[in-house]
Amino acid sequence: MEDIIRGWVYVLGDNVDTDQIIPACYLVYNLDDPEERKMYGAFALSGVPREKAGLPGGQIPFVNKDEHQSDFSIVVAGRNFGCGSSREHAPVALQMAGIKVVTATSYARIFYRNAVDGGFLIPYESCVDLSQEMGTNDLLEVDVRLNRVRNITQGKVYSLKSLGEVAEILNAGGIFGYAREHGMLR
Repeated sequence: MEDIIRGWVYVLGDNVDTDQIIPACYLVYNLDDPEERKMYGAFALSGVPREKAGLPGGQIPFVNKDEHQSDFSIVVAGRNFGCGSSREHAPVALQMAGIKVVTATSYARIFYRNAVDGGFLIPYESCVDLSQEMGTNDLLEVDVRLNRVRNITQGKVYSLKSLGEVAEILNAGGIFGYAREHGMLR
């Protein structure tokens, strides 16, 4: 896990569910095939309603047409990010699109665990609703050591809740890497 993550932010609101993160119609791609896995990135956040896409103005594409990676590397959302089904593909889709960090006011527990267990991305909880403080295309710098995010565009700094023991799992690349490092698996 990188100590400093710098990139453009894509802002979403509350209750972004797993079918908005990766619609069920795109679950036909094989995660074990590297070329097909890229398609999860191509369709990441394609189910977000147009009026919520890239708040506040809406209708900002997350991934440009015919590409599989986004220009954004950070997602900021409101409450209950990743609600809905227990779709493990949701954090994979964001990772394949190039997302390294999601900050949200709160998460659906299953999305949070899937993100951490697979080591797909860093799921930070924000101390304030950053989706109301930032705009899509703001340049951010997330300092993992200090648990804070700096909005370079606006010149503001915000605290993030500590990752706690989750940081060790993410540093190991996920729950299986962590278990191997600690002698829990052969």
